[in-house]
Amino acid sequence: MAQPSGQIPVLILKEGTQRTTGRDARKANIYAARVIAEALASSLGPRGMDKLLVGSFGNATITGDGATILKEMEVQHPAAKMLVEVAKAQDDEVGDGTTSVVVLAGQLLTAAEELIDQDIHPTIITEGFEKALVEATKKIDEMAVKVDPLDRNILEKISQTALSSKVVAEYKEFLSKIVVEAALQVAEKRDGGYKLSLDDIKVEKKKGESITETTLVKGIVLDKEVVHPAMPKRVENAKIALLDAPLEIEKPEWTAKINVTTPEQLKMFLDQEAEILRRKVEKIKESGANVVFCQKGIDDVAQYYLARAGILAVRRVKKSDMEKLARATGAKILTRVEDISPEALGNARLVEERKVADEKMVFVEGCPNPKSVTILVRGGAEHIVDEAERAIHDALSVVRNVIEDPKIVAGGGAVEIELAMKLREFANTLPSKEKLAVEKYAEALENIVAILAQNAGAEPIDVLTELKRLHARGEKWAGINAYTGKVEDAYKAGILEPAIVKKQVLKSATEAAIMIMRIDDIIAAQPPKGKEKEKEKTPSGEFETD
Repeated sequence: MAQPSGQIPVLILKEGTQRTTGRDARKANIYAARVIAEALASSLGPRGMDKLLVGSFGNATITGDGATILKEMEVQHPAAKMLVEVAKAQDDEVGDGTTSVVVLAGQLLTAAEELIDQDIHPTIITEGFEKALVEATKKIDEMAVKVDPLDRNILEKISQTALSSKVVAEYKEFLSKIVVEAALQVAEKRDGGYKLSLDDIKVEKKKGESITETTLVKGIVLDKEVVHPAMPKRVENAKIALLDAPLEIEKPEWTAKINVTTPEQLKMFLDQEAEILRRKVEKIKESGANVVFCQKGIDDVAQYYLARAGILAVRRVKKSDMEKLARATGAKILTRVEDISPEALGNARLVEERKVADEKMVFVEGCPNPKSVTILVRGGAEHIVDEAERAIHDALSVVRNVIEDPKIVAGGGAVEIELAMKLREFANTLPSKEKLAVEKYAEALENIVAILAQNAGAEPIDVLTELKRLHARGEKWAGINAYTGKVEDAYKAGILEPAIVKKQVLKSATEAAIMIMRIDDIIAAQPPKGKEKEKEKTPSGEFETD
């Protein structure tokens, strides 16, 4: 085909599309990801700083939790969004290490950029990083110490390490005892190991009192109140019925008209409705139930009959709470009132409505063998309660990881320094350019420890030099104690972490860095007209959207 004349414009992409290619595209992406990583770097470790995040409506969040910071930041850049996704995946998978994974990805991208500037092709760098990842995960498996999954002492230390980097770190011993107690209560033996579902541990929060008033209830706490004032507010030796059926007169599925011609007919009609509800309540009473939790509504007339029968009732209970009640009390969730029987009922020593702060809550306590429990979190302010809830989620996650996969390693940067040393030995077996990539990977791991030391107020170079000397002597658990800023045996100091969290951090960070590095072309379509947001220049020189 003949080439088009130079005067004829050839439009390949839609008008308004922006395209960045080659080195410029790669640098833009790496820069965006590094900015996110640098923002999180200061919150890494037990002595890391917290962030105050103010939303567009003025609502403030104070946290040091990586996943929460990224979620609240409302990141716009596509490459930076990848790191947000990585942190979310880390949180969903193992529940901890979200800050570490983003900071490590940032360090790997910084290392990669230095190699690209030396004209090493990104493909060679990615191959080197992939080999380093395989070798590093293998070394973690070799280093990891197998433990008893139900060892309360180990689990408490693991939990305390996770809580150390949170706003509520000063209460870590107290909270870790509650977390471990809750986890051991609901853990179940299955297929030769143990399984623990975090869905079986309900975390209910109410501001007021202090964090030391946080309690573990071996049963369920519902943020609901008893439906009728004449009902008993306290029932001992409760026989509990769980209904996924309304205690109301159901409307027919088709449109129906009823012609009433006399007041007597209307009275008969209403009496019949009341009779149907009375029979339903009678059926509940005959089964021996004295407490009813209903997922749907309870009619006023049904409330009256239940109150008269001395039955405590709660309506509109969430489906997830109904499932937890079934696990805790041993009751079956019934979809028809007619199916109720003594065998379908659950047991609890006490069901009571109590006032917590300014609201009423229903406590179901003293279940015979509860496989679902509640941690009731208290705290002096809304921010404290929210952060305590996030900290407890992370602590529960790491305890679950060890119960399900009972292998642990020391924290305090011990693993990173050991891996960096082993990776440098491994690099000597590779071709020259891949060797450089593996060495840079090792350097990125050392930089994580340097950030940890810096946040602890120590001198990073001195700490790294001392750690390298000790690891070269075979002291594989030598790490930095962030509280003292000194180098010591992290395993003996009780700074412990699940091996699976370390492996997941390496996998997620490496994959994110490789994905961003492989992009060499950014084709950005023009936003639809009418949806374009005007950019206003702020005094700082940055751009922000309305």
